[in-house]
Amino acid sequence: MPIDWFTVGAQLLNFIILVWLMKRFLYQPVLDAIAARERKIAAELADAADTQARAHRQQDEFQKKNRVFDEQRAALMHEARDAAKAERERLQLEAREAVDAASAQRARSLLNETQQLHAEIARRTQDQVFDISRRVLGDLASVGLEQQACEVFIRHLRALDGAALLTLGRALEAVSEARPALLRSAFELPAAQHAAIRAALDETFGQPIALAFQTAPELVGGIELSAQGQKLAWSISHYLDALSSPGLEERLCAAKPS
Repeated sequence: MPIDWFTVGAQLLNFIILVWLMKRFLYQPVLDAIAARERKIAAELADAADTQARAHRQQDEFQKKNRVFDEQRAALMHEARDAAKAERERLQLEAREAVDAASAQRARSLLNETQQLHAEIARRTQDQVFDISRRVLGDLASVGLEQQACEVFIRHLRALDGAALLTLGRALEAVSEARPALLRSAFELPAAQHAAIRAALDETFGQPIALAFQTAPELVGGIELSAQGQKLAWSISHYLDALSSPGLEERLCAAKPS
């Protein structure tokens, strides 16, 4: 059978045209569509990857913030515990100091009350001794206790010597009628005893001494001369102080016959 080259050429040409048409109008759009789809998928994958990366970054940041928060919370808890401990210790110290202060205050109050009681007992004892002495002297010798106290004071004055006499003499040299020396007594001295004391002072210090008299019952049967801060005094309380001095009991025990 002979070959019809015209028909073969026509068929070949038709095939080539068909291929070109398919490539031009079918295959290329399909390729373009596939490429576009691939680009879209690639973009979506890239966006997903970016989203995933952001999610990882956010997760890392969240975990970092959690760690920082846990560290801050731990630090705050530790600081709060330390502050609570310090405050507890401070309150305990203040409580102990308050208790100690209250105890010390009570002790001081008891000591003050005891001292006041002793002072009151001593004062009343001195008053009783003064009253009894006045009565005994009055009954036995018909001489008032005031006069006896005045005579004892004058003897003490005349017995001064050395530094005591010099110091009191300098103080009396500085007195004047405007600022006289002060003689206080537990009782009102009569004029005769005023004169006797003035004479003893003038004789002892070799010059007239400006002198003012004052009654002071707290001296308990005594007489006190004061000038420029210097004093010469005698009273029953001196003897009572000696009786109440430490070691008296030991001295009395040592004095007992064996």
